[in-house]
Amino acid sequence: MYSRWNNYRDYLVKLYGSPVYRIGIDGGFSCPNRDKNGHGGCSFCDGTGAVAVYQRKSESGFTHSSGFDDEVSRSLLPRLLSIEEQIQRGKAFLSRRYGAKEFSVYFQSYTNTYDCVDNLRRIYDSALNTGNYKEFIVSTRPDCIPDDVLSLLSSYSSSMRVWVELGLQSANDRTLRRIGRGHTSAVWKDAAERVHAHGLMLSSHVILGLPGESLEDEMHTIDLVNAVHSDGIKIHNLHVPGGTRLADEYLEGIFTVSSEERYLESAELALRRLSPDTIIQRLICETPMHRLVAPRVFPDKSLFLSHLEMVMEAHDTRQGDLYGC
Repeated sequence: MYSRWNNYRDYLVKLYGSPVYRIGIDGGFSCPNRDKNGHGGCSFCDGTGAVAVYQRKSESGFTHSSGFDDEVSRSLLPRLLSIEEQIQRGKAFLSRRYGAKEFSVYFQSYTNTYDCVDNLRRIYDSALNTGNYKEFIVSTRPDCIPDDVLSLLSSYSSSMRVWVELGLQSANDRTLRRIGRGHTSAVWKDAAERVHAHGLMLSSHVILGLPGESLEDEMHTIDLVNAVHSDGIKIHNLHVPGGTRLADEYLEGIFTVSSEERYLESAELALRRLSPDTIIQRLICETPMHRLVAPRVFPDKSLFLSHLEMVMEAHDTRQGDLYGC
């Protein structure tokens, strides 16, 4: 599809012989970085926990072009239906929209290892027993992935490929403090190395355009991802959801968000700096517009990726051509 970087979809087709679609699940987890009353946590978190769009039934009346809705953005979404119901809904949506036939289970919302091992086993098993899946993906924090949990996750590796998605966002500790991540880059690096030590696939989450960061800072983050030999990466442009501390700072004029031109520059350089073997799983954030304060003027995913491909073709650049430089 895209020739200038190691695209996740193409990787899956090559590995399994056909496209594989992830079913995003809210397993009912919380986050150790948020208070029980919903306050605290990362400055960019609006309390939805990155719930998949097709699982947000209460927001079904909104579209990509909807105006910002302050009431929706400031309320915590109710816990979704059971895992089995979510999987059925996800399969139906993905089959209808994309003609999907092969699936992965993706525990997406909040911190999906934030429980005791026995409870995690029951939760994971309840999802994986609903069908035959190509991959099992668990998104979590680097300070919430002890070795007993990693051992549990590795126990599923005999029947499917298991990924651990670790939120990094930035390798710069001053930025991590500013956005309230609650961990350091050293904690993330240790977790990443332990993920690999347990024979699991590692995906790294990175945000480009964070407040106060330069291109040099962003490339320092990419260098850390390279240092741990991350198998995959999700790169996001900075989004400012309503009802967050980040939104308050943005509305006070403390920082700005990247234009498409600025983010194209960052994304191209990040791809060039990355190992050519790293799988690019995402290059743009897709917060629904009715929950988004900024950026309000930005192309959708398909159009942005086309623009990035054209820019890299014009510059004759590709993923990894600056790797190790």
